[in-house]
Amino acid sequence: MLYVPTVMLYFVGVSVFVMGPGHAGLADDKNFAMVASVALLALLTVLNIVGLRVGKWLNNVGAIGTFVAAAVLIMLGATVWSRFGTPVTAADFHIPVDPKFVLNSFGVICFGLVGLELASVMGDEIRDPQKTLPGAVAWGGVISGILYIGATLTLLVAIGKNDISVLQGIVQGVSQMADKVGVAWIVAPFAVMLSLSIAGIGSAWMGGSARIPFVAGLDSYMPSAMGKIHPRYGTPHIALVVQGFVSLILIVLNFRLSSGAQEAFQKMLSAAVVLQLIPFLYVFAALVKFAWRGSVQGGRYSRGTLAFAGVAGLVTTTLAIVVAFFPAKQITSLWKYEASMFGITLGFVALAVFFFYGYGRLKIAEVTPVKNVGVVKPT
Repeated sequence: MLYVPTVMLYFVGVSVFVMGPGHAGLADDKNFAMVASVALLALLTVLNIVGLRVGKWLNNVGAIGTFVAAAVLIMLGATVWSRFGTPVTAADFHIPVDPKFVLNSFGVICFGLVGLELASVMGDEIRDPQKTLPGAVAWGGVISGILYIGATLTLLVAIGKNDISVLQGIVQGVSQMADKVGVAWIVAPFAVMLSLSIAGIGSAWMGGSARIPFVAGLDSYMPSAMGKIHPRYGTPHIALVVQGFVSLILIVLNFRLSSGAQEAFQKMLSAAVVLQLIPFLYVFAALVKFAWRGSVQGGRYSRGTLAFAGVAGLVTTTLAIVVAFFPAKQITSLWKYEASMFGITLGFVALAVFFFYGYGRLKIAEVTPVKNVGVVKPT
């Protein structure tokens, strides 16, 4: 619910370049950015309610757009480097003297590696998942790694690290490199492809994440309405609407409490990092416990491999959560940032505790039949 609003803001920051570089400043207009974010949020909610038969095409176009946009970015970077060289030196990769403003990025990097679990959440809606998923995970991991590293290095070649915008850095890099190479016309088509990519990412996350409250509704840990299926489209429409509504509230609140779109984006992204990674503490701790006490007979991996993966994941996740509370350079008020981070984190954790322990037990008590243990007759 927190990450989807950040995707909306990212879409706004990139899509304004479709109208030309002269309109790039619209992304910093709080009212325009908020209205555009809400409009895209509503569209993605409707598409996901209609179902994957329609929504999957936006997801697929988004995946293709990601690949094409990254490929164009990397090719432009290689061309600029071969013709003009690069200002990047080995010293640029050293840890800065005051590293507190870059610590936050480690959490974002870990967050960028999250997402494969959406496949298990939506496993019932994937055709032949046992055959499809292993290859998809392997290829997705390799391609994503190459694109992450290539795109990051390309941006460092094109733009100084202190001049890269949080929302528009990629399009700014392409615009500057295209001007140098003499293909400035490519900026608008590139912005279109990247906008489709971002919309596809938002659609995939919205559709996948809504399945979690849907299952919680079926298991009586959330209101039973969450577990309802649309009579025509067969989708968890109530869960999708609730998720969209909460995301809407978060978009409006963050805009009202931030000085601009970039700060609002950074706040929601950092909070999303923390909340998304908290469940992985449980996942990796459970893996360590299983490696220590469980039976690995007939399993795919040895006890040592499972223990190493669990400990490495637990340490990395803990570190990523901690550094997410360090503000990035876009943050203008430290106390507002920390108040927002702790408030959002504790608020959502408290909500989860309420639904799991409080609401869950309440619903179980309501459906448990009371046995007649005897009737005392008056004398």
